[in-house]
Amino acid sequence: MNTAPTSQLDAIAALEDAGLRITGQRRQVIAAIQRRKGGFTAEELATELEGVGRATVYRTLKLLVGADVICKIVLPDGTPMYSPSRVEHHHHSVCTSCGAVEEFRDITVERVLRSLAREIDGDIIGHRMEFYIRCGACLAAAND
Repeated sequence: MNTAPTSQLDAIAALEDAGLRITGQRRQVIAAIQRRKGGFTAEELATELEGVGRATVYRTLKLLVGADVICKIVLPDGTPMYSPSRVEHHHHSVCTSCGAVEEFRDITVERVLRSLAREIDGDIIGHRMEFYIRCGACLAAAND
């Protein structure tokens, strides 16, 4: 897997490489995502982007997930959340209190995945691993 795009220009290039037009509204969605440091929902983004249609936000998010520009994370209640993708293959921890999303890689997890690939009769085409946590900031705030 290639290194995931980390800048607005990289995100635009990823969509262009997929043969997609880069409209003004798509540029606005990409810029809003790149300004974010953590997770967000499609509704939060649509509310923030006045003048960009809700359907355009949802379609652009789907395209960006497909281009590995952003990650789609499913919360315990089934709500989809997104975050900018900053590293290649990775997993997530999601704070259930504040919504902070962190990416991580762990050699032990990678070894387990390689072992599973040898044990499974067929090709693994994808997987999802998310840890739901209360982050350090939320724990500290709760103890104040």
